[in-house]
Order: sequence, then structure tokens, then C-alpha cells
Amino acid sequence: MKITYTAKKVNLRENFKERAAKKLAKFEKLFSENATANVVVTLEKNRQTVEITIRDNGMVYRAETTMSEMNDALDKVTDILMRMIRKNKTRLAKRLKSGSLDDFITEIPSTDAAEADDEEETYEIVRKKQVIIKPISVDEAILEMNMVNHNFFMFLNADTGEMNVVYKRGDGNYGLLEPSAD
Repeated sequence: MKITYTAKKVNLRENFKERAAKKLAKFEKLFSENATANVVVTLEKNRQTVEITIRDNGMVYRAETTMSEMNDALDKVTDILMRMIRKNKTRLAKRLKSGSLDDFITEIPSTDAAEADDEEETYEIVRKKQVIIKPISVDEAILEMNMVNHNFFMFLNADTGEMNVVYKRGDGNYGLLEPSAD
């Protein structure tokens, strides 16, 4: 597994990188040798945030946590990733057997902010993403949403051929948004 480290407002020590590599080595048996892991560490007001994103065969696994110590945050985020993978193990096995998607999210840095014409409020776009749309089922979309730890996921519904959004509701269940002309 190829590991990339990104430090924001902090300098990463070699012992942290070695510890992260050792923790991520536990995941190597679950992924192909082409898997990539991106470890992002951010320091904000004496709080350390560690985010790990693993990409393999079109699947994205992401978790992040914030703690006062960088090593504690690393331990917690790897535990979260392992629980997430275990929780979805059967669905992932079924998905990987049926084929995989290419990377579906390509981040594009925002170059300018968009402003609304509304006089009372202005809105600023601080991040843009391009989403590569491939036809998938609703269950696969929910799985993808859970793997990237988001509250919603836009996808092309393989059954209807329409753009849909799945989302996590406050009660822990899931919702599906479908377009309608009415």
C-alpha cells in the first residue's frame, strides 16, 4: 500500500509516519497492492485532526477524528476504519465480486468564490468536487456513502437511469431523493 502524508499547520515526525505505516499495514491484507492511503494531519487550536482515506479498486474508505494528541487520533481513526470495514464486510464482499468502480470523486481546488444575488446573505463556495457518475444500485450508493463517512451521496440509479441522492436521516435510517416534474 502506498502511503502519502499531508501536514497542515504541523510538522510530522518520522516516528509518527512509522506508527501510521505500522497501523496501516494491518489493512494490507484487505486491499490489493495498488491501494493508496492518504494520511492528513491538521493542527487547529491545540487539537490534532487525523484523516485517513484509502482508495482501492474504485472504493473509497475514509475516517477522521480530532483529539489533543496526534498519536491518539491516529489510533482512534484506524479503529474507526476497521469497524467500518467489518460492519460492511458482507456487502463489500458482494460488491467486489460483482466488479468495482473507478475513482468516483476527483477533487478540484476552488479558484474563485461564488456569490448569491441575495442582498441579505452571500454564499461562498469553499470547495468543489467533480463526481464521476456510474450507474449503481441504491444499496451500492448507501454503501459508498457509508464508506466515505458522508451524510448524502449523489448517484445515477441503475434501475431508473435517473440522478438520485441517498441520505442518512436523523433517526439513523436512509432516505432517497428522486427527481419529479410535479
